[in-house]
Amino acid sequence: MACHGRTAGFPSFIVPKLSRRSGFEAVKAQQTNFSESNEKKMANLSATRKERIKISDYDDGYGGNAYHISEFLSHPLGIQAMLNTSALQSFQPLDSNTYRCTLPSIQLLNLEVAPVMDLQVTPTTEDCTIEMLSCKFEGSEVVEHQNNHFVASMRNYLTWDTRDSQLCLNIDVKLKLSLEIYSPPFTMLPISAVEGPGNL
Repeated sequence: MACHGRTAGFPSFIVPKLSRRSGFEAVKAQQTNFSESNEKKMANLSATRKERIKISDYDDGYGGNAYHISEFLSHPLGIQAMLNTSALQSFQPLDSNTYRCTLPSIQLLNLEVAPVMDLQVTPTTEDCTIEMLSCKFEGSEVVEHQNNHFVASMRNYLTWDTRDSQLCLNIDVKLKLSLEIYSPPFTMLPISAVEGPGNL
């Protein structure tokens, strides 16, 4: 969260980072249960991250009031800052707390891929939850066909507290991905060969 008239910067949807940092940062990745049958071969990946950051109340920069983080995250400008909309290709509100976020296109194996996520933001006076309701790829027919072969979910839970007169933000992110292994040569590999390198 940035102060002195600038909105807060969150450079990542999954793992938000702020300019002022302290405390601890932990990243944990793990393999989950997998399923394998004659019909589908699925790899289940997951990752978690926790971070604690020192922050200040938001100042509008015009000599106005300072806003507590709970007020800031409930304001449209706070939500846009948290989702880092300036880095998106497009940003579309779907309802009062759900947003469609399209990332800039990337080149992947000579294909142009544009990830699209629907994110639900639920702020309260005590916490804020960001959940990914859907994730898909937009592009060519080949690219969009991949949407049938994976399911992703993400939950970012934000809380805050004050210790020694310092306001701190606690970030707890959980990401899960179920990926169908359906094309050679990957189908000839054990699922652990996919799950191991796939966990970040």
